[in-house]
Amino acid sequence: MNNQQKNAIIVSLDNNVSEIIQLSETLDYVVVKEFIQQRKLPDVNFYVGSGKLDEVKEFIDGSDEAVDLIIVNGELKPSQWFALEKRLSVDVYDRIRLILAIFEEHAERKEARLQVKLAQLHYERPFVRELIHRARSGEHPGLMAGGEYQVDDYYEMIKKQMKKIRSDLKKVRNDREVHRKTRYKSGFYLVSLVGYTNAGKSSLLNLLSGEDVKVEGRLFSTLSTTTRRILQKTKGKTVPILLTDTVGFIENLPSWIIDAFHSTLEEIEVADVVVLIVDGSEEKELVEKKLQVSLDELLELGVTASIVIAVNKIDLIDDGTIDDLIQYLSQKDLLNNRLCVPISVTKEINIGMLLENIYMSLPNIVEMTLQLPMNEESQAFISQLYQKTRIINVTYGEVTRVDVACNVKIRDKIIAQCQKLDGFVV
Repeated sequence: MNNQQKNAIIVSLDNNVSEIIQLSETLDYVVVKEFIQQRKLPDVNFYVGSGKLDEVKEFIDGSDEAVDLIIVNGELKPSQWFALEKRLSVDVYDRIRLILAIFEEHAERKEARLQVKLAQLHYERPFVRELIHRARSGEHPGLMAGGEYQVDDYYEMIKKQMKKIRSDLKKVRNDREVHRKTRYKSGFYLVSLVGYTNAGKSSLLNLLSGEDVKVEGRLFSTLSTTTRRILQKTKGKTVPILLTDTVGFIENLPSWIIDAFHSTLEEIEVADVVVLIVDGSEEKELVEKKLQVSLDELLELGVTASIVIAVNKIDLIDDGTIDDLIQYLSQKDLLNNRLCVPISVTKEINIGMLLENIYMSLPNIVEMTLQLPMNEESQAFISQLYQKTRIINVTYGEVTRVDVACNVKIRDKIIAQCQKLDGFVV
């Protein structure tokens, strides 16, 4: 037996445990047993009924291997959490605490660490209040992860820490806004890659940008935003686009977690186009569910930009299945006239089609024809246009005619540069 193995038990009120198992495995827990009790509402005291709780206790006491964690596939009230830990003498995580633990492990940058800490403190507050209540009632409970603070002092510390973190995150947001305005003034468009966690967002970013952002087959491997420009092989085929990879969506996240990650999710709010990626290789009902969750999250964030849906991993399914899936999603009113492109990031299938659909969805694009004299200065200017605009056509003769499409924000600047070179707009 591997002495380093961490064993966990799943407790759930329904059979839909595949996602909670994936979350557990992301933290390197091996699920050794699942206890399912079919019921519509949780037991007010222990989440599950006393009979099922006795089964869990009997399994723990009789197991040859130590059980390190009980994972509840739902959201616990503080009183339920306390009662379970006291009865089972094993650490208990609910679904939200498990997700926060994954966030903590994957938070590499300062901003992500601040956001995770803010969410954790928000989560802890009602539990600390429960501990204060029980301590004052004569019980002597421990404090979640331990520590040297008295529970009432710890509660005050939580409030002070949350205030300080919010202030720090506000500074981060302000700095990001400055960078964003600079990019817009330079004619760049912002395209956000979003979708359910582990749909392939980071892999698509790597493919389109030529970068090497970390990709793992685990949930929430990306917590911080990563922004890269589309790679040079698209030079002249599209206007300058910056791609932003964002934290993955997941079902039933409390609003306060979304609020904690506001400075990161804001990149989605202000995007010119949103590319929503779904894993098309999964069962169509699961694809439907994850797509709906993602669309609901975008609605909650107040996204008004065009949404392009990319159905990823089509290399794992046949053409007939792809067609059936897209028809099924359309019948469920999830596409709603949105552009939908079946792609494979791994096999690089239909990536050009996806780029073209992104380009067609960009707002405020203007087209114009520039006429320039034939000289070195004009050639240098055309090279700059390749970086800042979409070059539709270049015709050389006694003069040079350049058909371009660009962001309206830089149109006047381009016209001014053209006129400075004794050129003009046709």
